[in-house]
Amino acid sequence: MRIPDFKLERYFAKWEFTAPHLLCSSDIEGWRMSDVLALADSDGRERWERLTLGYTETAGLPALREEIAKLYRGVGPEQVLTFAGAQEAVFILMNVLLGPGDHVVVTWPGYQSLYEVARAVGAEVSLLRLREEDGWTLDLEALKRELRPNTKLVVTNFPHNPTGALPDAETWKGLFALAEERGAYVFVDEVYRLLEYEPRDTLPAAVELSERGLSLGVMSKAFGLAGLRVGWLASRDAALLARCVAYKDYTTISNSAPSEVLSLIALRAKERVLARSRDILTRNLAVLDDFFARQSDTFRWVRPRAGSVAFPKLLGSLPVAEFCQRLVEKEGVLLLPGDVYDFPGNHFRLGLGRTNMPDALARLERFCETLGR
Repeated sequence: MRIPDFKLERYFAKWEFTAPHLLCSSDIEGWRMSDVLALADSDGRERWERLTLGYTETAGLPALREEIAKLYRGVGPEQVLTFAGAQEAVFILMNVLLGPGDHVVVTWPGYQSLYEVARAVGAEVSLLRLREEDGWTLDLEALKRELRPNTKLVVTNFPHNPTGALPDAETWKGLFALAEERGAYVFVDEVYRLLEYEPRDTLPAAVELSERGLSLGVMSKAFGLAGLRVGWLASRDAALLARCVAYKDYTTISNSAPSEVLSLIALRAKERVLARSRDILTRNLAVLDDFFARQSDTFRWVRPRAGSVAFPKLLGSLPVAEFCQRLVEKEGVLLLPGDVYDFPGNHFRLGLGRTNMPDALARLERFCETLGR
């Protein structure tokens, strides 16, 4: 397989562990190990204390798959397969499901692997552009124009990274209806699901809506446990899952045993874990509302509806990549320019899931005051 460099990850490789202030992180503030263990019930604590560092089951710890299944209506543990992060799930699914002659529609901007892996396995990819003037949400008529007789897969990411957009319920159901008409699978990157700012806006998961709905989840985003590297795929297609688990024999074979137990502990306490995440977002959104009101001559943004990222636009003629470079060099604050998505329009990704976001934002505002000098 030949595949282009992952521009976002290469950008982070340069700056993520050297810039003092990350204002573009897509995840929620990471938990401390001691705090996760404090969440454990008696079974979780016993599993942790008796844990041996051997191989684990390829499909995932049965108790963990059972807990993941509870995140969805009508899904059993046999319909869940775990991976070493969401990235492995994307890679394996695309390799198992797609090949030359297949067509894929992918919402854009988006995480590069959601379309680049499909291209690398020989499928033809159409990028469905989300537009700022539409609130970054899904245009069903535009999707309909992209669908073809050989469209095998529609890939979406809602709540959306990097914009924080979320379709309404009618549009969401319309997406699945269009796919059903053509016999296409719908693969939804749902890693920000359960971080809706209004609980009533939470959409049904893909696996709940369709026999061909594929739901991608991970411990990294909503749960603030990126270091565990545990992701999953939920599907009602037993044959597809069997092919995925067989392919996993050529990648990681099995997950990390400590990560599985820690994930199990966190998911059994998911209401407390998610409450922490939502509290961080609520406080940071209030700070951002004030910031963008003050800086309306410098930035424009569509306020996100869910998740821990937004995609503001830098106004004026200064290219956003140059703006981000100067900012990190002068203030040590890292933003992610829209160039890493190959997306036009001078946008940048801003993260709102870290507790030190107000400090980083103050440095950004100080930098903005020097631009006109």
